[in-house]
Amino acid sequence: MKSVSIIGAASGWGAKDRRCEAGPESLRQQGLVPHLRQQGVPASWELTVRPPANHENALTAVQALSMTLSQATGNAVAKGESFAVLGGDHSCAIGTWSGVSQVGGPLGLIWIDAHMDCHLPETSPSGALHGMPLACLLGLGDPRLTAIGGQGPKFLPEHVVLIGIRSFEPEEYLLLQQLGVKVFFMDEVRRRGLKKVFQDALERVRNRTAGFGVSIDLDAIDPHEAPAVGTPVLGGIPKGELIALLRQIQGEPRFRGVEIAEYNPFLDKGYLTAGLIGELLCSLFTPQRFAHEPYHRIGKSVLSA
Repeated sequence: MKSVSIIGAASGWGAKDRRCEAGPESLRQQGLVPHLRQQGVPASWELTVRPPANHENALTAVQALSMTLSQATGNAVAKGESFAVLGGDHSCAIGTWSGVSQVGGPLGLIWIDAHMDCHLPETSPSGALHGMPLACLLGLGDPRLTAIGGQGPKFLPEHVVLIGIRSFEPEEYLLLQQLGVKVFFMDEVRRRGLKKVFQDALERVRNRTAGFGVSIDLDAIDPHEAPAVGTPVLGGIPKGELIALLRQIQGEPRFRGVEIAEYNPFLDKGYLTAGLIGELLCSLFTPQRFAHEPYHRIGKSVLSA
């Protein structure tokens, strides 16, 4: 089994509520890696990436963090390791997938989210950068972000699939339609079932690609089960269904890694969302010979340290 590099992305400058930047350190202090090892996952906490202290604004902070993060994920894939990036706001996706896309040929991406995150600077109502990472990865947006990991798009539109969408602006949807990106709205997930939608998504991201990854914004999951996010939207994906389907990826040789974003530990009463993150990672990386056990918080949180 491949070793798994855990990479923290302390990204908060892309969101209105910057406290999600504390997410990676909180998970580390809660004992996430020892839990994964107990489940048979050869995991190690590789590093936590942070923006420099002397950045000028949100854009330069996201740019700097993304550049360092792209090097870390690219190095992990080049060494034959799997990775898990833990954020932080979803602007970290710019760095995560820009790095992976430079190694080993065309890449597919399953984007699981309540939102499209595909605004351009001129269409975003808030100007928040965590609403723009997918557009950047498709080669559109501020050139300081689209050039990270190399010039040009990091994904072809036909290799990208969105699942669970239920909150978006018309400009984002129009852009994705024009590009030809497949979107599975939450209404379709409910009508057809997540299992069928997920199978369709896997077929698309495996077709004519050298590998694929999964980016999970925790607000894709119903907020009753994932409350510690900045932009919760009712009517999300049940966590049990998602965990069961992610197990299908386990052992897939072309699976590069996962990103789990938007964890805000200050909103996580009872560490319910931290436990969910542990379950998601175990579903992807726990060997079949190990019995899956719930993730319990170990040690102190960064919030109480």
